[in-house]
Amino acid sequence: MVAPSRGAADSRVIASFHLIRYASVGAMRHMAFDRPLLRGTAGLSFWRLLGTGRGRSMSLGADLRRWALFAVWDGEPALEEFLARSPVAGRWREEAEESWHVRLLPLGSRGRWGGRDPFAAAEPVRTSGNGPVAVLTRASIRPGRLMAFYRSVPGVNRRLQRQDGCLASIGIGEWPLARQATFSLWADEAAVTRFAYRTDEHLTVIGRVRREDWYAEELFARFVPYASQGTWDGHDPLHTRIAE
Repeated sequence: MVAPSRGAADSRVIASFHLIRYASVGAMRHMAFDRPLLRGTAGLSFWRLLGTGRGRSMSLGADLRRWALFAVWDGEPALEEFLARSPVAGRWREEAEESWHVRLLPLGSRGRWGGRDPFAAAEPVRTSGNGPVAVLTRASIRPGRLMAFYRSVPGVNRRLQRQDGCLASIGIGEWPLARQATFSLWADEAAVTRFAYRTDEHLTVIGRVRREDWYAEELFARFVPYASQGTWDGHDPLHTRIAE
């Protein structure tokens, strides 16, 4: 495992993922009201407010009570300040029925999100490969490929349900249907490799993505999760897996 040290390392780029479940679908309003607050947050270099699906990967079903934030920070102090003082984080504490938060060190990435590389300023960390790994996959799906894409999702979801080494996974998205993503947690690098390159369902879909040019834009990123708090569907999937 890799954990952030104090001193100069506090200024290195980190990411965070926050999964918030509210009591009612009225929480949808926060998708609009939180945007100006996030735009004005010091040290927040990239962020996306995201809806969540009902499946473990990108899917048509939506959970209108659960929402997510993915964020990239200029350093650990910026995230600490946000969590301590932002009205957004304050409302999470006051109104959320359930919340889960994880801090992430970038391992590597390829691709763009909204025309940007969110991790351009990040210095990738090195690990032994034995600890847990977080994976973010994101795509803008071409309109003419939407039907083919969503027909492929159920098979991947079923495989994820039973995939050895997958600790948790959720479909997330910026826009209904066309801008979709998945955030997942894995026991180690080997578990990610087994799913990505040795499962028929995933390999079949990836082959079609390349041959049929499904995506207008895509991003794949891996992280070391080094601190987590709260629960995701009743438990912390990283409990006992992150070194103190």
